[in-house]
Amino acid sequence: QVQLVESGGGLVKPGDSLRLSCAASGGIPTIYVVGWFRQAPGKEREFLAAVTYEGRAHVEDSVKGRFTISRDNAKNTVYLQMYSLKPEDTAVYYCAAKLRGAGRDEYHHWGQGTQVTVPS
Repeated sequence: QVQLVESGGGLVKPGDSLRLSCAASGGIPTIYVVGWFRQAPGKEREFLAAVTYEGRAHVEDSVKGRFTISRDNAKNTVYLQMYSLKPEDTAVYYCAAKLRGAGRDEYHHWGQGTQVTVPS
């Protein structure tokens, strides 16, 4: 069972940077892809980025150029680095894991989320 814990959220100013961490207790199996999502109040959950064990990354166009995803397998941790934060980035950010090759709706292991707030 993969257990994920996010950290690093907080209250920041527009234009600031923030790095979120997703730590996996017990390790992340090599066959798992880890992704980052967010959900703002009253909005649907939004997929942001994902990374394989080998470090192959995908970032959605909506945040490409501002967000990057990386993975440190030795630390069993996946990071979401966010730059030039905007008020519309305010949301609860979640990391999740799925089997390689599974669909985007097949992330079955979720963290509890971490709040990011960027006041206008």
